Amino acid sequence: MGEWIRRFLIDTRKRFTGEADLYQAEKIVKRLSRERADYELDRAARLLRRYRRGLVQRFTAISALILIAILVVLGAMIAHVAGRRGTVPPSSSPAPAGSAAAETGAAETIAAETLAAEAEPETEEQTERTVLLSFTGDCTIGTDEKFDQSKSFNAYYNANGGSYFLRNVRETFSKDDLTVINMEGTLTTSTDRADKTYAFKGDPSYVDVLTTSFVEAANMANNHSSDYGEESYRDTVRILEENGIVTFGYDEIKVVEAGGVRIGLTGIYELRDHQERADQVKANIAKLKEQGAEVIVAVFHWGIEKETRPNENQRVLAHLAIDEGADIVIGHHPHVLQGVETYKGKTIAYSLGNFCFGGNSNPSDKDTMILQAEFTLTGSSVTGCDIEMIPCSISSESSANTYQPTILTGSEADRVLKKIADLSEGLGSDE
Repeated sequence: MGEWIRRFLIDTRKRFTGEADLYQAEKIVKRLSRERADYELDRAARLLRRYRRGLVQRFTAISALILIAILVVLGAMIAHVAGRRGTVPPSSSPAPAGSAAAETGAAETIAAETLAAEAEPETEEQTERTVLLSFTGDCTIGTDEKFDQSKSFNAYYNANGGSYFLRNVRETFSKDDLTVINMEGTLTTSTDRADKTYAFKGDPSYVDVLTTSFVEAANMANNHSSDYGEESYRDTVRILEENGIVTFGYDEIKVVEAGGVRIGLTGIYELRDHQERADQVKANIAKLKEQGAEVIVAVFHWGIEKETRPNENQRVLAHLAIDEGADIVIGHHPHVLQGVETYKGKTIAYSLGNFCFGGNSNPSDKDTMILQAEFTLTGSSVTGCDIEMIPCSISSESSANTYQPTILTGSEADRVLKKIADLSEGLGSDE
């Protein structure tokens, strides 16, 4: 009976919301946005997805309430009739006490199952799916007001506009399903600069650096996310979210749909209390599982600046995250590359270094990478992951920081890949 009601609700929902047609339209627009590298088409695909999911959630909530109300009224009527007759209504077996409450609970269960079913449209193949994720290190979209402004990120923005900065990696980001960065700074007009050596901010309009280049998610758990006070943190989250970029970090976790797969995102700030973050790691990953995440990404801001080897705190927390159910661990903060480890078949990238980095006009180490992970799922379980490390420089020139990450080729690409391999030695594989 419960299965029949569930199927009836799903079929009715599809007829009323037209979600199958909306889903197909979303797929077409997304395919076109990748082929043409067109940001406006990509934005249209995201809006279609948001509209489709909103329709389904509203319909499911309303139908669940109606069903519960009907069952409650029915239970009350049965109880009233039974009370008047002084006996239970004839049936093959007496109705147990609290049957109305039991039916209401069943209705809630059916409604919950229906809501879970909508997250993955039945028009999509369930046997095997793949999803491609891209990760980068620190992105400081702005500068420190104490720096020489003539060579700053802001000067390059004023001269070239927002689309300049990620131009050399835009095609790579356009072809994945989700691009995740570390937002190392603020987008705000606040003047309440923190009393610290370096404090970073950019004008809110600088968000177009990200929106013109297919960046879809940003970790906010880092030591520069409140450089101009709590107001600057809230400003940055609001500006990113209003422009279609998902934010996560600290206790704020997110489950987003990418490539038809539910991706769970958690960001942990380790620098202040190190392994005492263990409980937060466990709690955040548990919540992502409860919310139906099929692939779980654990992002950490950790380690020691300029150190190319992960410390004990990094390794303990990375292993814990995977033990708890994370499918990949991504790290940053040292501003340099660190090694990549395989633990229980899962990848740990301890530090991706800088990326689009307005925090230094000419860092001595400009090596970085884009780490891409293509997950294969059978049903809702991850059954494989292919990792590609794309060697990059944070700059299009070697003599200065042009704030324009560039994919390396030839001998320079080989050099960075060998560097990563050397840094990875001794970290272990499939421990």
